[in-house]
Amino acid sequence: MPALVNGAWLTLTLTTLAVLAGIALALPVAMCRNAPLAGLRAIANAYILFFRGTPALVQLFLLYYGSGQFELIRHSFMWPVLRDPFWCVVIALGLNSAAYTGKTLASALATVPASMREGAFVLGLSRLQAFWQIELPLAVRSALPVLGNEIVLTCKATSLASTVTLMELTGTARLLAAESYAPYEVFLGAGLVYLALNYTVLHGMRRLEMFLGRSR
Repeated sequence: MPALVNGAWLTLTLTTLAVLAGIALALPVAMCRNAPLAGLRAIANAYILFFRGTPALVQLFLLYYGSGQFELIRHSFMWPVLRDPFWCVVIALGLNSAAYTGKTLASALATVPASMREGAFVLGLSRLQAFWQIELPLAVRSALPVLGNEIVLTCKATSLASTVTLMELTGTARLLAAESYAPYEVFLGAGLVYLALNYTVLHGMRRLEMFLGRSR
């Protein structure tokens, strides 16, 4: 268990960075998906379709193994990042998470009543102020349950990092099982660590929902 817990720290780091990257990218994806311009909607829908319709493992392999085939990338400023398995996992999972989170956020923004925007304009708020102070907070509040599930899915998806040499929780478990010839005990322990991590995330999201519900 101590070795598995040490591997869990890398899992937590990958999850945190991938989720933050996904959230940062999800907002422009959501805004493009709800944009009045058909071209922006098509770009957002194509992005969502690709990353939701293909396995995360394929996306990771395309980034980690495929990018090195292009000489332009190998001689660019991106190569020090793309040759590092750690950042490849963060980028791949972040792009994947952004597709799911972006679609959820776009749907949540679409459900904000028009009367909220009209009230904001009556109060003298600009379009941008109304979006940041009223529409986005309401959309995030309604999307919190789904966002919590997305964090859990991203945490579990970090197990793919073991396929590109990173010794996170699953990679550590595979190594221990090979050394000890006790796969049942090792992977059961790894499953319990994942369960503890994801239960903490879901419990924290429920507490946040309750807090925001009381502050309405």
